[in-house]
Amino acid sequence: MGNRLSKIYTRTGDDGTTGLGDGTRVPKDDARVEAYGTVDETNSTIGVVLAHAAVPDEVRRCLIEVQHDLFDLGGELCIPGSRVITDEHTARLENDLDRFNEDLPRLKEFILPGGGPAAAACHVARTVCRRAERQVWTLADGDHVAFEVPRYLNRLSDLLFVVARVLARAESGSEVLWRHDRGR
Repeated sequence: MGNRLSKIYTRTGDDGTTGLGDGTRVPKDDARVEAYGTVDETNSTIGVVLAHAAVPDEVRRCLIEVQHDLFDLGGELCIPGSRVITDEHTARLENDLDRFNEDLPRLKEFILPGGGPAAAACHVARTVCRRAERQVWTLADGDHVAFEVPRYLNRLSDLLFVVARVLARAESGSEVLWRHDRGR
C-alpha cells in the first residue's frame, strides 16, 4: 500500500522545489508539477460538485470513479515513465457521456455556465479540466507523456459539460442559454 504520511510538513519544499514520485527534485513551477497540480485541482472541483445534494446517484457514481482515475492520472504524471491511464479509461468516459447525453435535447444555442449550484460547479470543473489538458500538452512539448493522458482529459471535459447539462435540468429544469441577439 505504500508509505503513509505521518508528518504533513517536511520543510523540503521551502527552497522552491518539490519531489517527484521517482525522487527527483524539480522547481515547483516545473511543467510536470503544473500538469499534475492542475489535475489535482480538477479532482478537487469535482469534489465540490459531489458536495451538492442535487447530484443524481448515477452521476455521483460516475464522478467518484473519475476522481479515482484522476488520482491515478496525477500519479502517472508525478512519476516520469509511469503508465496507468489506458484506452479503457477513456472508453468508459465515452460510454458514460453517451448515456447521459442520450436524453438531453439537441443543442441549438451555446450554454452559459449556471443552471443551479451543482451545474455551475460542474462548469467550473470542466474549465479546470481543460486547463489541466493544456498543461499536459505543455509538458508533452518537452517531455514524454502517454497519449492516453491528454485524450482522457479531453474526453473528461466533454463529459463534465454533459453532466452540467444533466445537473441543470435536475436542479432548475433548464439551462441558461446564450442570447446572441440581445439588445444589439
